[in-house]
Amino acid sequence: MMNIPYKALQVTHEDGNISRKIVNLNTHDLAANDLLIRVHYSSVNYKDALSAAGNKGVTRKFPHTPGIDAAGEIVSSNSADFQPGDRVLITGYDLGMNTWGGFGEYIRVPRHWALPLPEGLSFREAMAFGTAGLTAGLSVDELIKGGILPGAGKIAVSGATGGVGSLAATILKKLGYTTVAISGKANDPFLADGLGFDEVFEREAFVAQFDQKPIGPTEFVGAVDTVSGKVLSGILKSTTRGGVVTCCGMVASADLQTSIFPFILRGVRLVGIDSVEIPLARKKEVWRHLASDWKPENMGVLCQEIILDELCDVLDAVLKGQAKGRFVLRHFEPGQ
Repeated sequence: MMNIPYKALQVTHEDGNISRKIVNLNTHDLAANDLLIRVHYSSVNYKDALSAAGNKGVTRKFPHTPGIDAAGEIVSSNSADFQPGDRVLITGYDLGMNTWGGFGEYIRVPRHWALPLPEGLSFREAMAFGTAGLTAGLSVDELIKGGILPGAGKIAVSGATGGVGSLAATILKKLGYTTVAISGKANDPFLADGLGFDEVFEREAFVAQFDQKPIGPTEFVGAVDTVSGKVLSGILKSTTRGGVVTCCGMVASADLQTSIFPFILRGVRLVGIDSVEIPLARKKEVWRHLASDWKPENMGVLCQEIILDELCDVLDAVLKGQAKGRFVLRHFEPGQ
């Protein structure tokens, strides 16, 4: 079996202290699995920031390499489904949680975690989407399947400058929806100029206006919520009859205290989004859309490219809510 030297971000937990550093490893250090993959690009997600900070709800085994997303080419395979040189992407499952992830130049994963890279996407573009894009795509798909179509009314997007929020916004705009941002960065021109939001609510002002009563005037036909807490409660209370609200994150809170009235008086539907353990066929369906009719024209605006030496600073910014848009981690120069 080949043994290849590589670099990775490694997180260690010793004597109660969490530390992070770039280390030199060998592919023999990776746990045995079906596919050995040379990772060209990864991406930075909120869950990665939690893992890199030693959050035990995400990662329990150390030393560890985070990175829940990876796109690259297969170096060796024990599966008839994949051959060396095949271009693949991996999102979700246990990658970057307790299985060493995409913040290393090589990974080993089970064959059923890998998807052939969809036609129409480069490695970089696939990671500009990553788990955040898949989550955003699943959210938009639930709105469509729930009968919330362009022209029906306003769609709220919370956490609007984050990875999921920004990608959901651009997909919705591409499809012709009217979008409203709910953000702690309400004065940031990126919301209107970069993401095309038609209207912006400052987060605390939104909560003060829409989450004070058990139910209120209708403002939205649907929403993509990434923060939970009082913001999600306010969204539910201001969603019209038969509206669909998706939820996928807990940036503001892991708790939801709200009123039952939006559900029993207006038939509002709250749909949870799981992008980690969904069936592979469902992933393929959404990735096909992301590579074609849902692919934003302004991916370059949304996405900043970084290298390993810059990763820790970006992870800190993501954890503090100071990052905006998407960050992709480049391991190798194109053609290298």
